[in-house]
Amino acid sequence: MLPYSSTIINLLKGVVYKTEDQNWKLLNEYREELKKYFDAIGLYIFLDDDEGYAFLRQREYAEEEAHLPKMVDKRQMSYPVTLLCVLLRKRLLEADITGGDTRIIITKDKIKDMMKIFLPITTNEAKMFDRVNEHINKLVEYGFLRKLKNEQEEYEINRILNAYITADKLQQIEHDLREYAGSYE
Repeated sequence: MLPYSSTIINLLKGVVYKTEDQNWKLLNEYREELKKYFDAIGLYIFLDDDEGYAFLRQREYAEEEAHLPKMVDKRQMSYPVTLLCVLLRKRLLEADITGGDTRIIITKDKIKDMMKIFLPITTNEAKMFDRVNEHINKLVEYGFLRKLKNEQEEYEINRILNAYITADKLQQIEHDLREYAGSYE
């Protein structure tokens, strides 16, 4: 067994955060060994020391290189889930620009208010909010939101969203969402 086996397993399972002291320590201590290990199977470690997270990404191959099967799946997200990601990413961007708190906390009601203006008008508002709850739960499952353990139904926007939706990608997604919304009506 390798001294960093637990870190390998945790990276294969998902994101490793700086708050996971032991895994983070091993990740930094054995960074080169881990890089070689994952490179051999067509993956690389996306590590952001400043934001405090690391995860695996599929290596991109040149046309002439041999291709390995995909290990890291890309998720196809629905319009409302993508929209919610964009709204939350914009919230992170605003906080970064204004130099605000690095931890962004948002209530479920605020998320619903943000989403409400972009979703089709319906007579059954309760049903619409049930769907928004499903979208929120999906983002918790993906690791973009973390439910806080309090009674106010608050969530922390995980900064890992920045790695999945870069500023350039944010502009492209916004453009695509506007086109999709236009065809949705």
